[in-house]
Amino acid sequence: MKLHKITPHLWFTKDADKAAQFYASIFPDSRVESVDTLPAQSPSGPPGSVQLVQFMLFGQSFAAISAGPLDSFNHAISFMVICEDQKEIDRYYDALLRDGGSEEECGWVKDKYGVSWQIVPRALNEMITSKNREKAKRAAEAMLKMKKLDLAALKKAFES
Repeated sequence: MKLHKITPHLWFTKDADKAAQFYASIFPDSRVESVDTLPAQSPSGPPGSVQLVQFMLFGQSFAAISAGPLDSFNHAISFMVICEDQKEIDRYYDALLRDGGSEEECGWVKDKYGVSWQIVPRALNEMITSKNREKAKRAAEAMLKMKKLDLAALKKAFES
């Protein structure tokens, strides 16, 4: 697998391979490319104890390791998935909640591995950056009251 010039790298306490498989099952043009182990002693353990995973999501390269506890995932880094319609929003939002994820405000989801995702309609950026600041404000206020984003309700708030 050819890594992109900038490749997101995720540190999992365990199960990086399972996380990569989970993500690849959700998004098109996605797959796990390789699962290997570090062949040397490291601060995380003996040779073979650190798992190295390379995978693709939407054709974007990612890397991950399972190397024991270090820092927990938090909201400082999230992955934004731009959606074209409500069907796509529902598909990704619901899939990332599967098996233990949690809903958060404004279209955010924390998956069962603790990674934060933003499931956002493309139209939302256009609405909240509109030159008509009153319309933008209405759309932003509507978004701030939602968990899963409702594209029709956002458009209605923007146009009202």
